Amino acid sequence: MEKPPIVPQSEQGHKENLLERIFKLSERNTDVKTEVIAGLTSFMALSYIVLVIPFILSEAGIPQDAAVAAVIFSTVFCTLMFSLWANFPITVGPGMGLISFFTYTVVLGKGLSWQTALGAVFISGVVFFILTITGIRRKLFDVVPPTLRSAIGVGIGIFVAFTGLKNAGIIIPSETTYVTLGPMTEPESILGMAGLILASILMVKKVRGAMVISILLITVFAMGIGTTPAPQGLNDIVTLSVPDISATFLQMDLLGALKYGIISIIFSFTIVELFDNLATLLGLSKKAGLMDEKGKIPNLNQALKADSLGTMASACFGATALNTYIENATGIAEGGRTGLTALVTSGLLLLCLFLVPLVSLIPSEATAPVLILVGALMMSEIQHVSFDDFTETVPAFLTIIMMPLTFSIAEGLAFGFISYTLLKLLTGKAKGMHWAMYPISAAFIINFIFHGSL
Repeated sequence: MEKPPIVPQSEQGHKENLLERIFKLSERNTDVKTEVIAGLTSFMALSYIVLVIPFILSEAGIPQDAAVAAVIFSTVFCTLMFSLWANFPITVGPGMGLISFFTYTVVLGKGLSWQTALGAVFISGVVFFILTITGIRRKLFDVVPPTLRSAIGVGIGIFVAFTGLKNAGIIIPSETTYVTLGPMTEPESILGMAGLILASILMVKKVRGAMVISILLITVFAMGIGTTPAPQGLNDIVTLSVPDISATFLQMDLLGALKYGIISIIFSFTIVELFDNLATLLGLSKKAGLMDEKGKIPNLNQALKADSLGTMASACFGATALNTYIENATGIAEGGRTGLTALVTSGLLLLCLFLVPLVSLIPSEATAPVLILVGALMMSEIQHVSFDDFTETVPAFLTIIMMPLTFSIAEGLAFGFISYTLLKLLTGKAKGMHWAMYPISAAFIINFIFHGSL
């Protein structure tokens, strides 16, 4: 009688051991199941980016299919570095504020081509990488006062919300008052408000993927009433081929960016990414229990290098500078502690490549409510603004209000930095202000003198 064959270690056990070695699951008091659920949760919370961000990029003239591919590829590329190199449970991709700045300020506002704007993004990534490897990046974070850091986030939030209100037709231009309320009986405005209420209710009820559900339901309703075309078959929803990214891949115009002299734009990309991204990354790391009692985070340098390299890669793909998504907090709340969470999220995002036809069917009134809600969520930073000291209050106010009113994040930054420095200096309260605020504010003033605007 033949002896039964020796049964090797199970494939499942091998996979678990491999994952343990890569992600140090037990060291961080987690397991595969928890990490997978956390990754799925993060995906549901931030999957709206696949629907919303390509739409905003398309308004800059980028072909929408290529924009979807660029957003997904850049997000997955950087997230994989966070996962496998830095072992962070964090997804990183093109940020809503930076996408808005790219489209509405740089391209539509200044009339630059999207290729030239991508060149500026790539250069900002190079600057970002240099600041990271030299250690200046961590030091620069301490330069900007906490009040301005918070005001930047709030201002971007209002700017994004204003864009959403405009896209839904709720806010329209006016010759007498500049802006006014649009006709609220139009189907687009009604659908926009319905989407806002629906998404808000779902978020209050803590429904996973609330924003995505709202987008899809409003799109279906818009198709039902005939304001947007309905798919005629499965091919109009799902594709078996990856969308062509050739329209944007390596299309950035570096010489054009340098020739135009857009130092202020590159500076703005760098400043916004620097403070928004690092602050979010530190906050999420603390929430995940990765920060020790001395404030140190393991592999933080790898994470910082990853997002600077990711910004350069994003420009090569055809998207903008990257941000750490605050929606990662949902996955971390589900127990995500390692890069396995980010690995799961990036894998699910890759599957979205086959839903490009669906994205092209989604009307602006379906995505507009998400922009408004993202703006509302970013308002939470207002609690960190000091209202007891006018030398803090006024710069914060100017930073916040000038972003939507000038339709430029960079203009808001300029007013905030300049007013903060001048008020502190002229009221005798400059003692605690970092010396680097002087050259930064001077650079903004010089730019106003020679270029008029940012």
